[in-house]
Amino acid sequence: MTLPNSTLTAVPGFRVGHWTDSVGQTGCTVILCPDGGAVASASFLGPSPGTREGVLLSPEKKVERVHALLLTGGSAFGLAAASGVVRVLEERGVGHETPWARVPLVPAAVVYDLGVGDPRARPGEREGEAAARSASDAPVGRGRVGAGTGATAGKYLGQDFTVPGGLGSVFVERHGVRVGALAVVNPIGDVLDERGGVLAGPGVGPGAAAFGGGTVTPGDVESTTLVAVATEHTLTKNEARRLADAAQTALGRVIHPSHTFWDGDSAFVLSACTLPPADPMLLGALVQEAVCAAVRDAVRTARG
Repeated sequence: MTLPNSTLTAVPGFRVGHWTDSVGQTGCTVILCPDGGAVASASFLGPSPGTREGVLLSPEKKVERVHALLLTGGSAFGLAAASGVVRVLEERGVGHETPWARVPLVPAAVVYDLGVGDPRARPGEREGEAAARSASDAPVGRGRVGAGTGATAGKYLGQDFTVPGGLGSVFVERHGVRVGALAVVNPIGDVLDERGGVLAGPGVGPGAAAFGGGTVTPGDVESTTLVAVATEHTLTKNEARRLADAAQTALGRVIHPSHTFWDGDSAFVLSACTLPPADPMLLGALVQEAVCAAVRDAVRTARG
């Protein structure tokens, strides 16, 4: 018996592919949009986001649709993988129409995983291309795969207390409104379960007396959670931005502490615009529900 797809690719038109280096402990994940692109915006919180074409997603910028989204390990080095995704899309004739060429628009965001495996193992152009070519509408592979391969959570007491963060994905539907979410979970804080208990991380809080009252000063760029939300319901770019802000709010519910001085959280919203607009309150609530569920799914599947 085949189980129904309960991941982001249950949203028609979106496909997901991974490239995974289980030895080097890094990888990248590509979300391909419908060929005509998806209306997109994003929200970036924390002082250390690593992105490509993030400014393009601001509501006041001219271009509304993007053609893929790359989430990757390798810190800033991993942004090179976006060029491989662009190559695949160009081959397929997908991109923004200009007088001389179709230009694929592929925003990207990174997590820092260089201290988990081999710091020289980084996704690049070939790896991004491989992830794009593998993308399908099959249920999303989850756990320690793709961009979640080297992701960890609960870093505030130092490396000895971190736990796998991983990659998670869910699909939620209520009253005919449908939302998919994918999360790469690499925060400094703990991940909380549905009742507010600690699902992943030390669970004692920064500076806990149980560990001598001391704190560990994290690296400036080593913690980030990446979220992608997809829907069919028609959105304007401004509406997509508001939903991206709602996704960030959801991270504050499921990660503690969240949006710290050492995080660079990035939340993206993609709309295929193939269904009529949904009730905005219901859609916003489902976005937050899906983001929380995707974060929890990541750590649950990462630990096996």
